[in-house]
Amino acid sequence: MPEAHSYFKRVLLKLSGEALMGERSFGIDPSVLQTVASEISTVHELGVEVAIVVGGGNIFRGLQAEAYGVSRVAADHMGMLATIINSLALGEALQRMGLKTRIMTAVDMIKIAEPYVRERAISHLSKNHIVIFGAGTGNPYFTTDTAAALRAMEIDAEVLLKATKVDGVYRVDPKTDPSVQPYGQLTYQEVLKRNLKVMDLTAVSLAMGHELPIIVFNLRKKGNLLKIISKERVGTLIAGEAS
Repeated sequence: MPEAHSYFKRVLLKLSGEALMGERSFGIDPSVLQTVASEISTVHELGVEVAIVVGGGNIFRGLQAEAYGVSRVAADHMGMLATIINSLALGEALQRMGLKTRIMTAVDMIKIAEPYVRERAISHLSKNHIVIFGAGTGNPYFTTDTAAALRAMEIDAEVLLKATKVDGVYRVDPKTDPSVQPYGQLTYQEVLKRNLKVMDLTAVSLAMGHELPIIVFNLRKKGNLLKIISKERVGTLIAGEAS
């Protein structure tokens, strides 16, 4: 008999808003949305419980506050609303594939989505629903990376999967040095000490305090998500001491 695969049982996938933008300069590319939904569907069909945090940078980023002449708090609230748009779009794409989804938000908008309650989120996951968390943490000054780390710990996810458009974490920007190779593994301390721009450092610190492993990978390469779920080495692992 073939050897049974070992899969992660419950994961949290962090998607940036830019991941849904494709090559566009703004908004959502329908073909990219469909591709992302298909990759998620493939691993969900294996029985993996999938939760997702989506950013909103393809529509609005709170850090753009000064350019728009609004306060940082107001701008962050605008960014939270952008994540809701992306969450609704991804939820619809997954439902069109016959998957059951639940959208939960950190800011109450009960006519649009369900308020986030930890116990309900875990219950939805156990019922084989894909849960999408919108509106970040619900607080200004916190990124969706930090929201992803927080939600991953709250739902007892085994790993935080940070989807990007590159193959992992690099010493320098691969656009400026095409010969540079991604790290295979880093400790939390190395990411913090070197100030590597892989994700918000608050999120890394939060993950470190609770020993939540992070895998940074290229979502644009078909099958990468499935490989990670199958515990193949893809991208860059950020964890405790290197093995």
